[in-house]
Amino acid sequence: MSFDEHRPTAARLTVLSGPSGVGKGSVKALIRERYPWVWFSVSATTRSPRPDEIPGFHYYYYERAHFEKLAADGQFLEWAQYANNLYGTPRGPVEERLAAGMPAIMEADLQGARQVRKAMPEAQLVFLAPPSWDELVRRLKGRGTEDAETIRRRLALAREELAAEAEFDHTIVNVSVEQATEELVGLLGSPAEPSAACPASNRLISESVLEG
Repeated sequence: MSFDEHRPTAARLTVLSGPSGVGKGSVKALIRERYPWVWFSVSATTRSPRPDEIPGFHYYYYERAHFEKLAADGQFLEWAQYANNLYGTPRGPVEERLAAGMPAIMEADLQGARQVRKAMPEAQLVFLAPPSWDELVRRLKGRGTEDAETIRRRLALAREELAAEAEFDHTIVNVSVEQATEELVGLLGSPAEPSAACPASNRLISESVLEG
C-alpha cells in the first residue's frame, strides 16, 4: 500500500516517556520496523560522535557555543546537561515533519516531557507504564547491564516518574511489546480527546504499580 494509505491525519508530536526498563526502546524499534510513515526526532548533543554513530541519524553534533545560542533563541523543544555535555531536541526538524503531515515521536524523560509541554502545548504526552512494580524490577535486573547501585537509583527515579503519570495525556501499559506498539500507533495523529486505543482503565495505573 502507499504511504498516504497508511498515514494518519492531523499529524502531531507524540512524546513517549516512562521509567527505565519499561520497554520504550523495544516499542520504538517495532514501530520503526512496521510503520515507516512515523518519523523519530533526532537529538542534538555537544559530545563527540562515537565510531559507530551516524550524524543526523543517531544525533546532530553541535559545538557547545552553537548549542547554547540555539537554546537561548528557543530553538529546542527540550534540553538538559548530562555528564558535562548538552543534549536537546531541535524544534525545526519536528515542525517541518509535522507541517508535511508526518506524525513524529520523540522519547523524553519526565523533565524533558514537561519542557515540551510548555514549548509545544499541542503535543501529546504518552506514558509507558509497567504492568506492576515487581515486573519493572524484574526487567531492570534481567537486563544484566547495571550494578546494584545503578538499579537502586533507577528504581528510585522510577517511583518519581510513576507518581507523575497524571501529567500525561495517555497511559499505555506495556504488558507485551506488540500490544503496546499497536496502542501507541493508534494514538499517532489522533485528536486530543481520549482515544479507544488508550482505555480509561489505563489511566493512573501508577496508583496500583506503586502499591506493589
